[in-house]
Amino acid sequence: MKVITIEGQLRSEFGKKASRHFRSEGKVPCVIYGGSANVHFTTTHKELKGVVYTPEFNKAEITVDGKKYTCILKDLQMHKITDEVSHVDFLELVENKRLNANVPLKFVGQSRGVKEGGRFVVNMSTIKIRTTPENLKEVIEVDITNLEIGKNLRIEDIQVANTEIMHNKRIPIAAVVTTRALKQEATNAKDAKK
Repeated sequence: MKVITIEGQLRSEFGKKASRHFRSEGKVPCVIYGGSANVHFTTTHKELKGVVYTPEFNKAEITVDGKKYTCILKDLQMHKITDEVSHVDFLELVENKRLNANVPLKFVGQSRGVKEGGRFVVNMSTIKIRTTPENLKEVIEVDITNLEIGKNLRIEDIQVANTEIMHNKRIPIAAVVTTRALKQEATNAKDAKK
């Protein structure tokens, strides 16, 4: 799992007025929670780039006043007009302490249904899991090799060791659907038989 390093400065001022002041200086107010105590700090937009502006699920190693915290991005708030990051929450990874995280799905293999002319459709690109930091993965791979036209892959088809998936088992995550060309081909074949 990729680790992004972030330098932060401890902050002692809190509240809306303090946050506005930090933002006017080009800093982003952040908080780390989930460990022994909450850590409030500020950092720059540049430092947050590798964690916020990426589709990847990365760990962050945050240094605040010489102390290092290994975290994951938990929540972020964006400015309504400028779309700039206005606040970030990080969850500290504590060994053997279970946590919830949204992890991207990576579909691997070539579907049998796609080879036959179907179209692969993704219904969910991330799933919510509950696990310990030791078992946290960058992506969860899902094999689609045996997926046929008209069939779905569901949450129950995902197998991850030492991890609980926090969704209903019957929710479809991907499917192979019939394309317009295949439907036309089937119609033409029926007409030819008449």
